[in-house]
Amino acid sequence: MSQILITAGRILLGPSSTYMQDGAVLIAGDVIVAAGARNDVLPRAEPGCRMLELPDSTLMPGLIDCHVHLAFDAGPDPVTTVTESNDATLLLGMAGRARQLLDAGVTTARDLGDRGGLAVRLREAIAEGSVAGPRLLTATAPLTSRTGHCWFLGGEVEGEAEIREKVRRNAEEGADVIKVMATGGGLTRGGPAIWQTQFTTEELAAVVDEAHRLGLPVAAHAHGVQGIAAVIAAGVDTIEHCSWMTEDGTSDLREDLLTQIIAKEIPVCPANHPNWRSFADRVGPEKASELFAPMRRMAESGVRLVAGTDAGIPRAVFGGLVSSLEFFEYLGVPRERIIDMATSEAAAALGLDGQAGRLAEGHRADVLVVDGDPLADLDALRAVRLTVAGGRLHVPEQAVLRTAH
Repeated sequence: MSQILITAGRILLGPSSTYMQDGAVLIAGDVIVAAGARNDVLPRAEPGCRMLELPDSTLMPGLIDCHVHLAFDAGPDPVTTVTESNDATLLLGMAGRARQLLDAGVTTARDLGDRGGLAVRLREAIAEGSVAGPRLLTATAPLTSRTGHCWFLGGEVEGEAEIREKVRRNAEEGADVIKVMATGGGLTRGGPAIWQTQFTTEELAAVVDEAHRLGLPVAAHAHGVQGIAAVIAAGVDTIEHCSWMTEDGTSDLREDLLTQIIAKEIPVCPANHPNWRSFADRVGPEKASELFAPMRRMAESGVRLVAGTDAGIPRAVFGGLVSSLEFFEYLGVPRERIIDMATSEAAAALGLDGQAGRLAEGHRADVLVVDGDPLADLDALRAVRLTVAGGRLHVPEQAVLRTAH
């Protein structure tokens, strides 16, 4: 099996505290053979190994976006685009958006809701190499109440029997994760308000029980306080958004629930919008500080936060993960932790610990090469020179790669 050796001026092995100068990673097929200091890795390269030398760049694990919707186009009305597009058109658009993620250094993405199992088809096309994109974890149609949030994706259920049947059907269609809409959301016109609960705690527990019986994790969309309380009690595997919304439109972080999230080590993916700066400018610094306070409290308290963008909803562009990460820098989170949120911590939250999120022997060959040093400036993550996803090299159009043989 032919090998590829990539060397760079710096390497972040993952977690980001494992940082060293003059690093290298050696790849054979879709697996990392060795990673670390150049002088330690080089002797393991076989004769004829292809070499890529990038002395001014940083080697690091590929980024992970834990919350995307490839079926949505990030335009002003993604719902209409989905409902009025046939499967072939929608799948073609999804493939283009997957490539945008790869261009931005994302080598794993979790798609948390699409129509008709299209993300499963795309996942398989990417895996076989006929389409360029990151490894996908797919949820298929998210479970929702009748005419509930994202009902148009085909996941409407009512009562425990229908809930369990839908979980089984999603599993049969190839789902990697079960998504449940525990509360309403802003995208669905005429649906439940963002703070309203859609299922009882007992119904959510049935989702978790059936999914876990099938070996699948559960990701719960939960904006409202009562919905957050219910998904914690139900034992979900990740909480999406967790914005602590109340009926009057304010946020009310409950310390008792926060304590439970920490004690149960439930990862939280805020899926904060890449365009958060425009929102902050629009509402003003005082209001922005008030609205961002719960997220700052979660970060300071030690909640296991992981990175996501909600890419696909209006103006949440694919490839905007760095902007979402900069939100946490705005909150005062150290860069080392922020990078881990999009690499090693994200991998662990998605059940990929030991496979992704680190540059280590035996891990999947998911590698990102960027110009500059992201530990000094997160903006360096935008200067993608090369992405390796499952051992396949991908050079973004704007990147210039110097190859030595």
